[in-house]
Amino acid sequence: MEERVAGANQAEGGSPRGKKKRVGTKRESESERARLADQLIAAEQEERRRISLFLHDGPVQSLSGITLMLDAALHQLSSGKLEDAAQVIEAVLERQRSTIKDLRDLSFNLEPVVLRDQGFEPAVKALADDVGIANQIHIELETGFAENLAKRAQVVFYQIIREAFHQAIRRGPPTRLAVALHELSDGRVELIVADNAPGERRRTSYETIDERARVLGAKVTVRAASGGGTVVRVVVPAYAAGR
Repeated sequence: MEERVAGANQAEGGSPRGKKKRVGTKRESESERARLADQLIAAEQEERRRISLFLHDGPVQSLSGITLMLDAALHQLSSGKLEDAAQVIEAVLERQRSTIKDLRDLSFNLEPVVLRDQGFEPAVKALADDVGIANQIHIELETGFAENLAKRAQVVFYQIIREAFHQAIRRGPPTRLAVALHELSDGRVELIVADNAPGERRRTSYETIDERARVLGAKVTVRAASGGGTVVRVVVPAYAAGR
């Protein structure tokens, strides 16, 4: 009986119908990869646009203001108005510190140093420690599986977790946060971030998470938790998450 089944399967595999099935599956896979590539390009272009706007409206404007303020300080110094010049220079230093912080935050958001140097789990733990201590939140982490993921996937997951924390704090803040990252039976990877902060009715609040997830062709769902709060679920295709 087993020989007949195996023979039938082999015959079907070599038949025109079997070949057509393999070709169709291959085409579907190529189409899915092409769709992911298009999403990746669109997401990267959107990210460049966002960074460009941030730099133009933030640090560039601040540096322009610093230049004008230094010109004014030089004029006051040349006029002998030392106290006025000192006040302007103090304001310049304050604005410069703020600009440096903005640029440092941008660099950290693009790729945290701890994520690059130590890996995903230490980076998320450091983030959780900072957020938890600053806002008195108990945060549970289950992220060990992430070390099996591609570097791009790790960066995207980190950015999504950080944004989910930010959204929960904006709504609450919560007293509890939980993060779980694991592999599903079909090879896809699932990230869940749950909080007990007041719910969010505006789906647009999660557009940043959608943008991050789009890079990996992921599906994002946001729902109210049964005991109150919000659950963010992100599911990434296996071919986009693997090394």
